Amino acid sequence: MTDALKRLSDEGVAIWLDDLSRKRITSGNLAELIDQSHVVGVTTNPAIFQKAISSGEGYEQQLTDLATRKVTVEEALRMITTADVRDAADILRPVYDRTDGQDGRVSIEVDPRLAHNTPATIAEAKQLAWLVDRPNTLIKIPATKAGLPAITEVIGKGISVNVTLIFSLARYREVMDAYLAGLEKAKAAGLDLSLIHSVASFFVSRVDSEIDKRLDAIGTDEAKALKGKAALANARLAYEAYEEVFSSDRWAALERVGANKQRPLWASTGVKDPAYKDTLYVEDLVAPNTVNTMPEATLEATADHGRITGDTVRGSYEQARAELDAVAKLGISYDDVVQLLEDEGVEKFEASWNDLLKSTEAELERLAPTEA
Repeated sequence: MTDALKRLSDEGVAIWLDDLSRKRITSGNLAELIDQSHVVGVTTNPAIFQKAISSGEGYEQQLTDLATRKVTVEEALRMITTADVRDAADILRPVYDRTDGQDGRVSIEVDPRLAHNTPATIAEAKQLAWLVDRPNTLIKIPATKAGLPAITEVIGKGISVNVTLIFSLARYREVMDAYLAGLEKAKAAGLDLSLIHSVASFFVSRVDSEIDKRLDAIGTDEAKALKGKAALANARLAYEAYEEVFSSDRWAALERVGANKQRPLWASTGVKDPAYKDTLYVEDLVAPNTVNTMPEATLEATADHGRITGDTVRGSYEQARAELDAVAKLGISYDDVVQLLEDEGVEKFEASWNDLLKSTEAELERLAPTEA
């Protein structure tokens, strides 16, 4: 084992676990990861809950109780998922207290079927914050066009937000603008800005998966030489945008009254292509005041053989621009790729949520008491 996870933390990268299940909570595994692997946060999404609840481990008694009460499947699902998030938040509470609220966070997503409905997203975010009722929760809102005004409104009400499914640099700038607008609303409402936190989840590996597929279709040596470069280039230029926005006069006015920067969060950091080093999206995205949310396999790989050599983002912007320009010159449309990835991201989470609804409904029917 190396000290890579400690070195990563020392470089200003918060290590969050991209997974949660009741077994992980009750077995003590989550507490162990916090204690031994420098994990300071947890992210969830519909696919993670679908995997956890479908396994059945630890959920039988609550499902039996819910079936006895004859609750709807939607209500059952929210009771189950918020219970897991609440328990994980309690386990992480000492980290939250120690870091003045920056870390020790657990994220839970609004119903992905609401991704294109602004008022419903706002209402769901408020409901989730109330249901979980822990100060160290982040409500996940997708960075769709409809999600942007919802982010502003929810931040404006003092609810901390994890903005998810960001793929494009232009959309990321819109996300940061939505966050600042929300802080301005919160300030006007007399809220304490120091209590509001946010991360912006910029997805990494899926960008390589899509662009590499298109480079393979072109098939030239020039195209093949660009494989595995676009995702890192995209993320590094996102960090450049972050530095620019959070050194602006607009930001300075908010910082003076206690506002917190919205940290970039690297999401989807498990490599999809086995040809790539399994720690690629960790080692090559080291920068201060960032979060890297890792699947457990990536966390273990980093602990085992990761090489953290300091900041690998700042100073790489010109190269990153050149690499994305080279991809564009081969006829691959950046705008087309990122829009496709956003659409697919929403669709995949919605499909996972629908699968989860079906499997939960089947369990409720199976466990329902027979009528006397």
